[in-house]
Amino acid sequence: MKFPAKFKKAIDTGGYEVYFRDIPEAMTCGDNLDDAIDMAKDVLISAMEFYFEDERPIPVPSKPKRGERLIDLPPSISAKVLLLNEMLGQNKKQADLARDLGVKPQEVTRLISLKHTTKIDRIADALKAMGKHLELSVS
Repeated sequence: MKFPAKFKKAIDTGGYEVYFRDIPEAMTCGDNLDDAIDMAKDVLISAMEFYFEDERPIPVPSKPKRGERLIDLPPSISAKVLLLNEMLGQNKKQADLARDLGVKPQEVTRLISLKHTTKIDRIADALKAMGKHLELSVS
C-alpha cells in the first residue's frame, strides 16, 4: 500500500512539513527532504497503530495528486491492514475468526497486532476463512 503525502516547505525552519490526506492523523516534519521522507514512513506506521487499537477501518490509499509523493507501508503491515479491514467489513469478531481457523483467540489477537510479527501464510489463511484470497504482485 502506498499512501500519497504532501510535502510542504516550512518557511520558518527551512525543513518540510508532511501531511497525508487519507490518514489525517499522520502529520510530521523533517529537517530536510530525506529526513521528512523517513519521518513520513514512521508516522504512517504509527497512525496505523491507532486504527488497529480502535478497530477502525483504514482508508484505502487514494491516487496521488500533483506534487504528492507516495509513501509505502511495509508489506507485512499492508497485509494486516487488509485483514483488519476485511474483519471489520464482515463484522467478524476475533473469537469467531479463531473458531473458523481452529486456533486460540490469542492467535487471532496476534494476527491483527502490529507489535507481533506474523507469517504471511497465516494472514492468507485468515482471509481465506472469510472467503477472500490474498494476492501478491511485483511491479
